[in-house]
Amino acid sequence: MMLSALIVIPLLGAIIIASLPGKQDRGFYRSLALIFTSILLGLTLLIGFQFDLNNPNIQFNEFIPWITGIGLNYHLGVDGLSFPLVFLNSLLTLIAIYSSDKNIERSRFYYALILVLNSGVSGAFLAQDVLLFFLFYELEIIPLYFLIAIWGGGKRGYAAMKFLLYTAVSGILVLASFLGLVWLSGASTFDYEPLRSHNLPLSTQLLLLAPLLIGLAIKIPIFPFHTWLPDAHVEASTPVSVLLAGVLLKLGTYGLLRFGVGLFLDAWVYLAPWLATLAAISALYGASCAIVQKDMKKVVAYSSIAHMAYILLAAAATTRLSITAATFQMVSHGLISAMLFLLVGVVYKKTGSRDVDFLRGLLNPQRGLPITGSLIILGVMASAGIPGMVGFIAEFLVFRGSFPIFPIQTLLCLVGSGLTAVYFLLMVNKVFFGRLTEELSQIPKVLWSERFPAFVLALLIVILGIQPSWMVQWSEPQAGLLLTGQSQMEATVNFNKGVS
Repeated sequence: MMLSALIVIPLLGAIIIASLPGKQDRGFYRSLALIFTSILLGLTLLIGFQFDLNNPNIQFNEFIPWITGIGLNYHLGVDGLSFPLVFLNSLLTLIAIYSSDKNIERSRFYYALILVLNSGVSGAFLAQDVLLFFLFYELEIIPLYFLIAIWGGGKRGYAAMKFLLYTAVSGILVLASFLGLVWLSGASTFDYEPLRSHNLPLSTQLLLLAPLLIGLAIKIPIFPFHTWLPDAHVEASTPVSVLLAGVLLKLGTYGLLRFGVGLFLDAWVYLAPWLATLAAISALYGASCAIVQKDMKKVVAYSSIAHMAYILLAAAATTRLSITAATFQMVSHGLISAMLFLLVGVVYKKTGSRDVDFLRGLLNPQRGLPITGSLIILGVMASAGIPGMVGFIAEFLVFRGSFPIFPIQTLLCLVGSGLTAVYFLLMVNKVFFGRLTEELSQIPKVLWSERFPAFVLALLIVILGIQPSWMVQWSEPQAGLLLTGQSQMEATVNFNKGVS
């Protein structure tokens, strides 16, 4: 029951923290939350050490009949597609709690919500029953809504409500697709593997895939369903932005691979050119919007929209390399975006501003934020795809795996990738170079403990950039299994594309 422990431990921690007397010091609740998340990360690593990399099938299976009348089973499992994301969830939750203000108001409720959020996300990644996935998919909405609405910025109510409405629509569409699949296929269960063997005609698959795609596109988000994300990021606190960008967006891209490709392969291949085109539009749109932003957080937020589009491009290509690349890009984006949001949070905490037109000369070695600025430059380089960092490997694999299938869309995404250097260099040049203004002459020093989480993420970004096989070995076998049994239609489409 090791996988169940990844779900139960944070729930248990949330209950214990919420039940403790409110007279305790606020730092005590933070320490207790850190203990629970440290246990989670240790357990995740233990599962990773016991994982058989040569076995592409679901491992650590846990199956308990739950509501047999409707075919719902408590079925958990992990494979090379889901484990990297489970690890990312455990790591970033620990970092988010560590980075939280020690004197945060209503600390019991705050840390309990983060632990519930962690439980819901892990459950979604581990669920091997589509209805169980949906339940966990919806569970994370509640804590994230309160985390934005209570501890957010001045427009937190608007941002939280917008997030809630968009995500609620996303869940309804995903559920409709799953219910339709079970009903039309005549299946007696919502279990994932039996549903893969359905023989539904292409027209029916298209009818079921359409709501699933729209629902997951909202979560990712993909243009034009993206408008909730910049508002949520700007109003959310730094730790919540870390979790939102680093983990929660991956529920959408994970769903594309696991359920879009895994359950509706014929329809997916039929729509693949349109999906690749939408990915190119979203990448260019996100990059273009990032160029004109004046808020550092909005720059990173629109950058997320652009970089998440690369995952859709890779998924649309449906080659073994592109599916492997999609998983790598999810991890890469999670690490880089979390690091950038953390450091932008440090800048805001010390200067009281994120305005790129106000901030100047923060790289000043005596009175500025030289180490923080250097780490941001490293994160910017990783996001722009500088060799030697994880961002370069992830994007290279995405474009290499997608180009033979969709050359035009891949080239357009390459343009979007080039624009990454433009908008981040504009931000870095304005904020960190030049003469430090008088208004910023009394910047408080950044403590080592405030920089430590960013150092950890920077280390992982460099290590995986130098040794990418440590990541590829997880997802490559699963990518082959996900595409097993490719239809004659797909083979014909790919053949025709190759000839043309």
